[in-house]
Amino acid sequence: MNAVEPGAGMATEFRRTLPGVPIIRGNGNALPLADHTADLLTYAQAWHWTDPALAVPEALRVLRPGGALALWWNTEALDVPWIAAAARRIDQHFDLDLSAEKRNVGPDTADPAGRLGLTRREIRWSRRVPVDTHLANLASHSVFLTDTDERRAAFLADERRHLLTAFPDGVVEETYVVVLLFARTPVTP
Repeated sequence: MNAVEPGAGMATEFRRTLPGVPIIRGNGNALPLADHTADLLTYAQAWHWTDPALAVPEALRVLRPGGALALWWNTEALDVPWIAAAARRIDQHFDLDLSAEKRNVGPDTADPAGRLGLTRREIRWSRRVPVDTHLANLASHSVFLTDTDERRAAFLADERRHLLTAFPDGVVEETYVVVLLFARTPVTP
């Protein structure tokens, strides 16, 4: 098993957390792995950083016959009213439609040429976390990291007020839908 990571900071954190797993610096568009050497490739919350026109052929090159590719994203369960309202506030703050992007994760966007034959599954799960944990996780999303410190702090303070109104005990019930895209490479005789 090897991990591939393009960023120095995340590679350092990975080594600290999982010192026994080898890590290779690289990215999904040009995997630093030999041909037909992997039984499984996974991209957890990372496929959207690749260019499918490059990453799909790379996955096919690296996977052994019968190997599997799994792509997944943790997405907010937008059918939960408080989560939908929070998503609208984030969209409004950034003048974006990020919630639409999350709903549109699928085989046609992950592999526009259809070379992989991806299938889609959804897995729903939830957890209860303190408001501060929820806000810290939210603040770690890339769209917040690119905002100014002042705008980020103002948004998070306002969001804290919304959350404490919805969850007066200070514990947030987060509900997610994991979108999983899966494919196997053909087995050659």
